[in-house]
Amino acid sequence: MTVKEVYADLTIVGSGPTGLTIALLARKLGLSVFIADKAPTSLPVGRADALNARSQQTLEVVGVLDKLEPRGLKCNTSSTFADGNFVSRQNKWWVSLQNCYRPNFLMIGQSDVEATMHSMLDIPCHYNHEALDIEECTIDGVDLVRTIFADKVVVSKYAIGADGARSMVRNVLSIPFEGDKPNMNWHVLDTFIDTDFPCCDEIITFQLNGQARISWIPRERGMARFYTLLEDNSRADQARIEDEIRKFLAPHRVDFKRTEWFSIFEIKERVAKTYFSPKQRIILAGDAAHIHAVNGGQGLNTGQADAFALAWRLALAVRGGWHSVLQSYEDERLATAKGVIDVAAKLVRSTVKTAAEYVELIEKNANYITGMGVTYDANTPVVQGSPAGIFVPGHRAPDIYLHADESDVEGTRLYQMVSYGKFLVFSLRGQAWCPPEAPWAEWVETWDVSSKAKLNRNAVRRFARLSSVGVTKDTPVEIGNADFVVIRPDMYVGYAGSDLQGYFDRVFAS
Repeated sequence: MTVKEVYADLTIVGSGPTGLTIALLARKLGLSVFIADKAPTSLPVGRADALNARSQQTLEVVGVLDKLEPRGLKCNTSSTFADGNFVSRQNKWWVSLQNCYRPNFLMIGQSDVEATMHSMLDIPCHYNHEALDIEECTIDGVDLVRTIFADKVVVSKYAIGADGARSMVRNVLSIPFEGDKPNMNWHVLDTFIDTDFPCCDEIITFQLNGQARISWIPRERGMARFYTLLEDNSRADQARIEDEIRKFLAPHRVDFKRTEWFSIFEIKERVAKTYFSPKQRIILAGDAAHIHAVNGGQGLNTGQADAFALAWRLALAVRGGWHSVLQSYEDERLATAKGVIDVAAKLVRSTVKTAAEYVELIEKNANYITGMGVTYDANTPVVQGSPAGIFVPGHRAPDIYLHADESDVEGTRLYQMVSYGKFLVFSLRGQAWCPPEAPWAEWVETWDVSSKAKLNRNAVRRFARLSSVGVTKDTPVEIGNADFVVIRPDMYVGYAGSDLQGYFDRVFAS
């Protein structure tokens, strides 16, 4: 068989939501992409079941959410059911979110997410393409990556290992995958039921004899997902799991009409020691970089955040030669993965306690579960400055309303307006600032969001005022004392202060 060479800016090994999101964003930013997966087709059923609030924000920017939202089910309440009765309902960690338009989970299957992304991608995904090897190389003095398949070699400037928990890419690079493996087997059942249980669009944790070992997740299309842990941590077939569910839902009747997917997850809690190959040309993301317990719905969502954090950095490295900006991806996302693993570990171990204790842990760790409280350390090249009201460096950009003038009562939300890939400079007090004549100027866009802003034909976007999302459109936001705020392409506040030149010089250091 003749082995041909294919060339691309970026090779992506793995076409789950992480790989597909990177591919979509990389294509938007002008990169050529080769994406491949060893599976015969895209995912037909099963796996992840929910998008948290932060993933919904990022997918709105990607352009995917408007296609998923009509098919999904919104849920922001958790209940506990014990001994035949509802004993509590709570949603404080959702309804208390500030400047968040969608304070809820969107329950929708991973297969729907992948199918929607495929429909938007302008390049093919090469299925039945197992990557056999991957290596960094130097050709004519340029560092590149060679990814070897049975019938081709793809030569690219960078490559992404988004190929899951058993990642070939990670294994070939001999990157340690460190962590714990508790003796716990969770059974997952996606099924359609007939029951006299008082169904509701809530996540229900069931308690029996002081243990909360079953959760019911409401799903799209009227489907129900059950997570079940047996008391002896053993593995069981579907029939036994159905019997266990009936026991916990008693005295209510449950008949299982049609099951779409049944699987068993052996809990592992591991994170890659590094996300990079030696020359930082091969990068890990998603489950290839970190795996953890199913509790808290963090798998797809953490991978989605990896993708959103990585794609703009790759574009800067490929198109502008700013390779050094990649280091901040590992600095921020590896620390986040460790936090997610810690939260999921606490949740999975609490299932043998009472439902009340389980819910208390969810509330304490809502920052990760909602995705809205994940923060990055300040005093790095990409995060600088002090808080400016609601704009806090290293925190997510608030989804505020921007009003064109005083007569624009409705306004437009920030996340509706942005196009991924640009640094947004908000002029908070009407001070003019234009990027200097520098190679990075095309990556920066300035918006006057001060009360002094006037609409004119030369202004791309100017706004008279800002107001809060989730409270009232008439409530002005607190902006502190800073002159400028910088929103990074991944919709995190990168800077607040007056020295914009200094900030961008650090970001775009060679």
